[in-house]
Amino acid sequence: MANVLDLAAQPKPVRDRLARLGIMQPNNLLLHLPLRYEDETHLYPISDAPLGQGVLVQGTVLHSEIQYKPRKQLIAQIEDASGALHLRYIHFYPSQLKQLAPGNTVRVLGEIRRGFFGDEMVHPKVRVVRDDSSLAEALTPVYPTTAGLSQSTLRKLIDMALESLPLNDTLPPALLDRLNLPAFGPSVKMLHHPSPELPQQVLDERTHPAWQRLKFDELLAQQLSMRQAYAARRERSAPILKASSLLQAQLLASLPFPLTGAQQRVLAEIAADLQQPYPMQR
Repeated sequence: MANVLDLAAQPKPVRDRLARLGIMQPNNLLLHLPLRYEDETHLYPISDAPLGQGVLVQGTVLHSEIQYKPRKQLIAQIEDASGALHLRYIHFYPSQLKQLAPGNTVRVLGEIRRGFFGDEMVHPKVRVVRDDSSLAEALTPVYPTTAGLSQSTLRKLIDMALESLPLNDTLPPALLDRLNLPAFGPSVKMLHHPSPELPQQVLDERTHPAWQRLKFDELLAQQLSMRQAYAARRERSAPILKASSLLQAQLLASLPFPLTGAQQRVLAEIAADLQQPYPMQR
């Protein structure tokens, strides 16, 4: 837990990349919320998987090879009891060729589309299946990130923060009841790991009560910060300047136009502000 509670224990490249995301302390991890989610809770038979949406399928690798025409790419084919699926990688790493070795059982996540040689996925996520490879119980979060900081690193750090940091509520229960808002802790946990049973629309449009709670907290923090700045300005001193009616009359007479009602009101407000013992904010 120490490497989460003390981010200084992370390697410097990781700290630098976290800093680019505004993550300077462990609490920042809690509010680094997902951009979207992937569903790795349900396996589709290859022949039943719908086209044009993210799906998870599992199969045995029949063959894989690097082709050089018309351009260099990694091509593989997997098969389950219902059918076969081609996988295509235009940009790939040696580790992916190893994962897709013939005989391996793999799970792949991506969008299936109709290709020239049959159904295919282009650049899917792939993972070799072990005997204990259970399905996820919640949707997989996809976080805003930066170059060199992988999703797996972010997920690990955020999960450790969720497990180790206190999620105490800052709002009184009476206010939560009055505004019909959920508690902070469950809201944060839900947004990082939502149930696959939730309608996709409430997550995409951020209308779920958990989102409403965090939006309220953000607005409240902004308002409190503004009030704090306002109070700090009131603590500063400024000379009291009494307006001269003669100078004001001379200034107005020199203008080539008459003041509107709104301009006259602002002029009166400025004159009143100048007579206060603290700076005005204009």
